[in-house]
Amino acid sequence: MKRPIILLVTLMVAFTGFSAVDATSHDWIVKNFAKSAVPPFSFVYGGKESKTFIRSWEYRMEKLATADPAVEKSLYSWRDPKTGLLVKCTVTGYSDFPAAEWTIEFKNSSKINTPLIEKAKAADYTFRYDQEGSVTLHHSRGSSGERSDFEGYEDVLGAGKNIYMTPSGGRSSDNTAFPFFNVVMPGNQGVLTAIGWTGKWYAEVKQSDSKSWSLNAGMERMKLVLYPDEQIRTPEVCLLFWKGADRMVGHNLFRQFVLKHHSRMINGKFAELPLAASLGAGGPQPCNEHSCATESYCVAMTQRFKQFGILPEVFWIDAGWYTGCGSWWDHVGNWTVNTNNFPNGLKPVSDAVHGVGAKFILWFEPERVYAGSNFDQAHPDFLIRIPDTVKNPELGRFSPVNRLFNLGNPAAREWLTKYISDFIRANGIDYYRQDFNFDPYPYWKYNDKPNRIGVTEIRHIEGLYAYWDALLSNFPNLIIDNCASGGRRLDLETITRSSPLWRTDYDYGEPNGYQSHTYGLNFYLPLHGTGNVTASVYTFRSSMSTAMVSNWDLYNGNNSQDLLQTITRDFKRLRPYYYGDYYPLTPNVKITTDSIWLSYQQNRPDHGDGIILAFRRPACDVESITVKPKGLEINANYSVLFEDTGIKMIKTGAELMKGLLLQNKEKPGSLLIIYKKQ
Repeated sequence: MKRPIILLVTLMVAFTGFSAVDATSHDWIVKNFAKSAVPPFSFVYGGKESKTFIRSWEYRMEKLATADPAVEKSLYSWRDPKTGLLVKCTVTGYSDFPAAEWTIEFKNSSKINTPLIEKAKAADYTFRYDQEGSVTLHHSRGSSGERSDFEGYEDVLGAGKNIYMTPSGGRSSDNTAFPFFNVVMPGNQGVLTAIGWTGKWYAEVKQSDSKSWSLNAGMERMKLVLYPDEQIRTPEVCLLFWKGADRMVGHNLFRQFVLKHHSRMINGKFAELPLAASLGAGGPQPCNEHSCATESYCVAMTQRFKQFGILPEVFWIDAGWYTGCGSWWDHVGNWTVNTNNFPNGLKPVSDAVHGVGAKFILWFEPERVYAGSNFDQAHPDFLIRIPDTVKNPELGRFSPVNRLFNLGNPAAREWLTKYISDFIRANGIDYYRQDFNFDPYPYWKYNDKPNRIGVTEIRHIEGLYAYWDALLSNFPNLIIDNCASGGRRLDLETITRSSPLWRTDYDYGEPNGYQSHTYGLNFYLPLHGTGNVTASVYTFRSSMSTAMVSNWDLYNGNNSQDLLQTITRDFKRLRPYYYGDYYPLTPNVKITTDSIWLSYQQNRPDHGDGIILAFRRPACDVESITVKPKGLEINANYSVLFEDTGIKMIKTGAELMKGLLLQNKEKPGSLLIIYKKQ
């Protein structure tokens, strides 16, 4: 992917926290992980804070081989000669982005249990700056299936003030917090932070005084001893440093960083997300999700899409295809094909899908095992249960009919990997969709033993990554769709391996909420998708992102073939713009209401073009707004096309950034403007 080299060089000469001579992430890493330095993490060991002793431990540094010449990896280690505790930190720097990231591991290299390890902070660092003033934290809420999913917050701190963030449950972007945030400092500079931990992480941003702020982050719950030769890991931390008058410099730099270094790669390129179409959803009661789908219907539907000229890139079967459905919810753990509906398995469906030139995606929820299912009866030793006799309010939300498949058990994980891999091969699956519809945190807490608090969570998260990595190794062209009641499991580790094709379980197809979700999520993540249920120009544009799932009723006589074909073409035509830079053009004010205009811009500086989408919502009484596009060349001429009216004009970058008038008499109504440098 092309990016302006001048921009990167400009940003790399002024990293926050560097001395005047520091110029690259390499310098920041060398400075902060040197033997003489207190590293940017901490823990309490045997009742003592690591900063009081770690510099006296045995120290080593070694370079690690990387396949990417822009990536530099180093392994730093500190060993306690008395107890044998080994602290290893794998640190990654980049020559093409001003970013540094690290992951800490603790290993007991002795033959007896370690003293107690607690209060481990994967990040414990103070950032200092020269110009006095308050820092501003830009952060977001997670997903809870509401219109406000991924809504952004702006908190101005001030000396002594702090903001504490943690997801409400055991899923990393669940409801109350989102593991990506941006701190803006005086002097037109900032640090964008990303956390990689698909569990109960926390992050605290605190302004220490008028010239510094601190970051603490890690697992919320960890207090344990390590057994002989035992090793654990902690959350990944990534810092991206940026310089500029607009915080979007940092957000857009991070978006490109994600595409280059933290996205699923196939044949050396990030895996482009698809236009997908649902096969066999719905039906009369008691049908739910895809529980009434059949082989003949799904095969026929592939031909139907081809007949109408609206062939998607991926065909989709969701929950309900397995033994026992009926109700999709209470049969997870029966990962065998429902032969009443699919007497020949799913291979005839995937063959039909491949026959029209598309890919096939199938839904699973392997970590939630329902009572009485095949997995529950055949492998009770692989499951964590909370009996219905347990009455412990500290455990929070749990259901005794749900069991947690214990990915922290190596035998269980290896068995599941083989089982799902064999299923993928036998049934011709191209995309693997993994859902996760309950809170694992109570099960982790219940399973922990005294002086082993946090171990079950750690092992489960390590096991999840190992499981996904094994699937990706077994199937080099596989795409993992990460769904957890929508987008409740988004963090730096999961987005590296997967993407959310269905980012929220909010009211299916409701367009104004979808606009808000795109507006909020695009600050950090370039790759995500949502559904389009009712076909119209307004709803399509409201669902537009780097992926889309069509749930069109092809037997609805009100749907026009021409419209469906136009939507199909427009998605593929507009998708590339979403890999570029993102700018919100309307403020984050009353964003969930129906009385506003909402507008944003996708800009491709390396192509000299972009798009503006604007929505006048149904209760908005204002027929026009003026927006100020960004990221354009001041002296360049741009051709501007209002696609809905056919109006064309030539404007300089300076004129466009001063203001562009948008008018729409329809409510709800939308506008699409495309511009290109001449």
